[in-house]
Amino acid sequence: MVQNVTRILYLAVAAVALIGGNEAANILGLFPSLSPSHLIIQMSAAKVLAERGHNVTVVTVLKPAVSHKDINVIRVPLSTEESAEMSAIIEKMSKSDNKNMLYSMFRMIGQMNFMFRKMADALKDPRVQDLYQNKDNKFDLVLSGFFMNDYQMGFARKVNAPLIVLATMPPNLLLNYLVGNPEELSYVPSINDSVEKGKGLSFKQRLGGYVMSLGFKVFARITENRNKNTYKELFGDDPNMPEYSEMMKNASLVFFASHALSEGPVRPNVPGVIEIGGIQIKDTPAPLPQNMEEFLANATNGGILLSLGSNVQGKHLSPDTVHKMFNVLSKLKERVIWKWEDLENTPGKSDNILYSKWLPQDDILAHPKIKLFINHAGKGGLTEAQYHGKPMLSLPVFGDQPANADGMVKKGFGLTLNLLTLEEQPFREGIEEILSNPKYSQTVSTFSKLYRDRPLTARESVIYWTEYVIRHHGAPHLQSPVMHMSFIAANNLDIYAILAILVVVLLLLTKAVIKFIIRKLSSKSKKVKKQ
Repeated sequence: MVQNVTRILYLAVAAVALIGGNEAANILGLFPSLSPSHLIIQMSAAKVLAERGHNVTVVTVLKPAVSHKDINVIRVPLSTEESAEMSAIIEKMSKSDNKNMLYSMFRMIGQMNFMFRKMADALKDPRVQDLYQNKDNKFDLVLSGFFMNDYQMGFARKVNAPLIVLATMPPNLLLNYLVGNPEELSYVPSINDSVEKGKGLSFKQRLGGYVMSLGFKVFARITENRNKNTYKELFGDDPNMPEYSEMMKNASLVFFASHALSEGPVRPNVPGVIEIGGIQIKDTPAPLPQNMEEFLANATNGGILLSLGSNVQGKHLSPDTVHKMFNVLSKLKERVIWKWEDLENTPGKSDNILYSKWLPQDDILAHPKIKLFINHAGKGGLTEAQYHGKPMLSLPVFGDQPANADGMVKKGFGLTLNLLTLEEQPFREGIEEILSNPKYSQTVSTFSKLYRDRPLTARESVIYWTEYVIRHHGAPHLQSPVMHMSFIAANNLDIYAILAILVVVLLLLTKAVIKFIIRKLSSKSKKVKKQ
C-alpha cells in the first residue's frame, strides 16, 4: 500500500512537471555511431521525445531501425566500399578471443580508427554544418550519442544549447569523467567483471579492477588526444569556441542505459547520472509479422529466438560453427526463429526453423511461446530478455559482451558458451538444461518484476529530465565540484603531501631530540666517571 502511494506521488510530481513543460522544444540528436545496437537505444530516446510533441532532428550514419514520422533524419551514409570495410572489421573482431575487454580494445585500436573517422566525417557534411551555420536554426537541447567521440559535444556550443550525453551502457570508467562520477574501485566491479548478490569483491577482483582502471586511463589518454585533434579540426576556426578541456565540462547530465537498483552494481552516483535502462522496450508489444505470428502460434512445444545482434551477421561466423548450430537446432522439438541475413544461403532447411534478416526482437521476446533466447550478450538484448522474463544462452563475441554474459549467469538467468569453440554436445546440453530446468525461467521472471518496479519508467525519466534541462537552460547545478578541480585537488594529493612532509619533519625533530638527549646523558656520564 505504501509502495503504491509512493509511486502515485512520484508520478503526480512528474506529471505536473511534464504538463508544465509541454511546450514543443527543438532537439538535436547527434547519433553517428556505426553500431546498429547503439542507434536503437539512441533513436528510442529520440522517439519518446518526438511522441511527446517535440521537434526532433537527428544526425546518423546508419539507417535507423527505430524512428518516428515527426523525426527529421539527416543521414550521412557509408559508401558501398566503406560498408564492406566495416563488415570486414566486425568479422575480424568476431573471430578473435575478446574475453578481456581492455586487451581487445587496445588490440583493435587500428580497426576502430575507421569507425572514429567516419563518425567525425558525418559532422563535416554540409547539411550537418548548416545546422549551426544557418542562424535561422534554433535548438533548445543537444543529445550527444556517446562512443568515445567527446569532440562532438562542441556542437552544443555551436548551436548555443545545453547538452545531455546519451550512453548505451552503465556508469563505468569510460564515462564517469563526463559528470565526475566516483570510481570506487574497492567495491564497484570493473566493466569487465561482475559481483554476485550478497557478496563483495575478492582480492583478485579488486586487483584486476585496479589494473583495469590503469589500462583504461591509458586508453582514455589515447582517445583524448584523438578527440582533441578532431575537435580542432571541426571547430578550430571559431575563436569563440572554448578550449577542449573547458568544453568537456558542459554536459548537464548523462542518460545511461542501465538500472542499477535491479541490475547492479550498487554504487554511489552523482545527480547527473540518470538511468534509462529499457528505453527501447515498448509499453505494449506490437503485433508480429504474420509469418512469425503463425509460426509461433503453431509451436506446441514452445519457441526459441536466436539472434547474435545487429553487428555480427551469419556470414561473419565460421561455416563449421554455423553447421554445428544448425545440426542441434534442427533436431529440437521447439520452433526456432533465427536471425539470418542472407536468405538465399541459409544454414539449412528444417520445418522447425524460420529464418529472417530482420527481427522485431522486443516484440518476439514478449510472445508467451518464447521459452529461450540464444543471444550474444549485448546490453540491449539482455535488457529485453530480463524485462520479459526469458532465460538465456549467451554466446558473447566482443566488447562488454563476455562480462555481460558472466553477470547474467551469476544472476541465474541462464548459461554461457564460447562461440569460437562451440561444439554440438555442449550447445545441445546447454539448451536442454535451460528448457528442462525451471530455475532459470523462475529466476529471471522474478527479476522482471523487480526491473519494472520504478518510480518513473524509462520513458518518463527521459521526458522529465530532458524537459528539466530545457526549462532551466542547462543544469550546471547538478555538476559535481570535482568537474572543476585538478587531479591533484580531487584526489587530495596536496593534503597527503603536506601530511607526509609534516610526518617527515616530525620524525626529523624526534630524531634530533633523541640525539640531543643521548648526547646530554652521555656528557653527564663522562663527568661522573672523571669525578
